[in-house]
Amino acid sequence: MLLSQDEARFPMVPTLAATLGVKGHRPLVGTRDGKDLLYVFAVMNLLSGAVHANTLGSPRAQRRKGREGKTRRMQRAFARHLRHVGRMYPRERFKRVVLTVDNAPWHRGQPIDEALAENPHLEFYRLPSYSPSLNVIERFWKRLRRRATHNRLFDTLADLKASVRASLSYFQTLRGKILTLINGRPRKSPK
Repeated sequence: MLLSQDEARFPMVPTLAATLGVKGHRPLVGTRDGKDLLYVFAVMNLLSGAVHANTLGSPRAQRRKGREGKTRRMQRAFARHLRHVGRMYPRERFKRVVLTVDNAPWHRGQPIDEALAENPHLEFYRLPSYSPSLNVIERFWKRLRRRATHNRLFDTLADLKASVRASLSYFQTLRGKILTLINGRPRKSPK
């Protein structure tokens, strides 16, 4: 089984994109000094189009007060995510599950080694440095951001999380779209 694995960062500050509006009126999107982040860890099944995701909220106050650094916090969250993947793709049914990962510092270390030891059927295929275009799930992140966060201002981290989760659920109902993202544009049938 081949899975594309990555994590994306969703800030509370709105991402701006082109939009339609009424002629003569400029669309407005509010902003604030929101530095809270939502990290989404996800794997995409390259055969079925299924996406399995976990989130990690990272409020600014927590990041400043916590003694634990970002890398350690992300390692623990990624290890939890790997255990989740191990439950979604159990060893009894899937003898070998390969996850493509980049070289982020939280993709290695003791918590990751422990999670992989608990799930020996999971293994990593590490992508070359500075090559995000090789990871198929990057195309999905672009679509997810467009649906969940573009031109939207969120009052709380919980609102942002709800929007991202709703968009993830939406894409789960349209696995054909995800497979199109993986395989490219559908080919026209010959007449």
